[in-house]
Amino acid sequence: MAMLDKTDILRGLRKIDALALEAAVLVDLAVYGGAAIALTFDVRRSTRDVDAVVRGSPDFLRRAAAEVAFDEGWPEDWLNDGVKGFASAHEQMRLMAGFEASPAGGLRIHLPTPEYLFAMKCMAMRPEGLEGSHDISDIEALADVAGIGDVETALSLVEAFYPASRIPPKVRFGVQEIMERVVARRAANP
Repeated sequence: MAMLDKTDILRGLRKIDALALEAAVLVDLAVYGGAAIALTFDVRRSTRDVDAVVRGSPDFLRRAAAEVAFDEGWPEDWLNDGVKGFASAHEQMRLMAGFEASPAGGLRIHLPTPEYLFAMKCMAMRPEGLEGSHDISDIEALADVAGIGDVETALSLVEAFYPASRIPPKVRFGVQEIMERVVARRAANP
């Protein structure tokens, strides 16, 4: 599968924006995962796909994403909603500059705050490399971006977005291990 970098992702989203404006359709799209990291923080260079959840006009978005995939030679699932299971009822999102849409239509993109994306990545936490996963390195980078300084703060942050009963022990142990590495790295490189 081809990797999409920030330029690719933006090109694909701008094409969908133009198609939505031309069709006078307003599409609200929340972008998560590696794509959100690449678009917002320049921490990650590329991703396999764009994890997103559409709010409004899902049929239009499917057709537009398929058209972009065909035009670009990308896989049909370059834009997918596989992330839905990790969305929080308490999500914190912000509007992406350049994608505010208009009353006449277009694409309005919402991106998670660093804290929310940190919590989502912790809940998803797949081993590094599994299915192309970068979850662990993303969590480490997001801890730096969000200024998360210790295990307790990290776990409290995850619990702010997800009920404690829904956080599996493997996530708690993983966050502890990752944050211990982050704290040690920071101490070694002040």
